[in-house]
Amino acid sequence: EALAGRRVVAVSAGCLHNLAITTDGSVWSWGGGGVGQLGHGDEQYQLLPKKVEALADQRVVAVSAGGAHSLALTADSSVWSWGQGG
Repeated sequence: EALAGRRVVAVSAGCLHNLAITTDGSVWSWGGGGVGQLGHGDEQYQLLPKKVEALADQRVVAVSAGGAHSLALTADSSVWSWGQGG
């Protein structure tokens, strides 16, 4: 539902959470968010993919979901991190 009509170009699976990039460079996350690794400003479990609004003005080209953190690489070579140790 959440990604309906959007084309996913990359995914990454972490221990308890997942990340996806769509063709427009948006990042979506879902799963366990116990230490903020989903990037939604809370620590809630997210059943369905939800857009990471903090990166809305960035074009993300790669993501990596770690054990309790997430990383994103943008088109301008910036690296963003969030979650435990992020």
